[in-house]
Amino acid sequence: MIQVDEAGTRKALAWDKLVEALGNVFRDGCESPPRQHLFIDVPDEPQAKFMLMPAWRVGEYIAVKLVNVFPGNSERGMPSVNGAVILFSGKTGEVLAQIDGGELTSRRTAGASALAASYLARQDAKRMVMVGAGRVAENLIPAHSSVRPIEQVTIWNRTHGNALKLAEKMSAAGFNVEASEDLESAVREADLVSAATLAVDPLIRGEWLKPGTHVDLVGSFSTDVRESDDEVIRRATVFCDTREGAPVSSGDLAGPIAAGMLTADDIPDLFDLARGNHPGRTSHDEITVFKSVGASLEDFAAAVLVYEQVK
Repeated sequence: MIQVDEAGTRKALAWDKLVEALGNVFRDGCESPPRQHLFIDVPDEPQAKFMLMPAWRVGEYIAVKLVNVFPGNSERGMPSVNGAVILFSGKTGEVLAQIDGGELTSRRTAGASALAASYLARQDAKRMVMVGAGRVAENLIPAHSSVRPIEQVTIWNRTHGNALKLAEKMSAAGFNVEASEDLESAVREADLVSAATLAVDPLIRGEWLKPGTHVDLVGSFSTDVRESDDEVIRRATVFCDTREGAPVSSGDLAGPIAAGMLTADDIPDLFDLARGNHPGRTSHDEITVFKSVGASLEDFAAAVLVYEQVK
């Protein structure tokens, strides 16, 4: 059995290869049953979540992710997402690899957003706003930059000091990045707005979006929390990672659906985009929204890519 740590996982999941692998799995499919999740109380902190996410292709591989999401870790300076992915042979059932689940999750999440942006963001998108400054945000900046010509990134975070730290780190990595305390002004100038936060109430307002903006919503992972308001959804063409998961798992979609603004069946997903069933962006001025909650076939694609890079 191969053990792949955080650094090895990061190295094996180069953005171009990862986005391609994700596109292939959404195009070709795999067995991906609904994830099992349990909510866990944490004393004096936000509720945590444990998830079990299996996926497989017959005769090839079986991947199972065990992951914890502990929102309170942000106050400790620790990643909110921790876990492991176990990859088995689909022919013999033997354990092939144990892969760092936190790094794989962060990168495949950002990779799915980049895959969506390759269909939904304008070809000339240059100005990006990153709402949030955690581990996933750190990955979303280079992921989006791998599919669009991002020239300038503005980072906003509720704790401005964390935005400054991430801006310094990304600047050292070669990106043109600044931290701002004025979210509204930044969003009004953005071509692409990506949000990966633990916000309970909406941060992004639809009235701020200029024509042609693409909005990438990553953070809302339950129906009672949101990163965007109803006006964002009202003004946009809305997409998601999976129609079976996102509309019932995130307040960003569940709220507008309950209000009658759209139905789950109206929302194209990454299967539709990857298979050519929907063209994606259809005009320069169209506002687009992509909402992701994660799916086990994404973990499957990333785990197989890691294994085949390092075996």
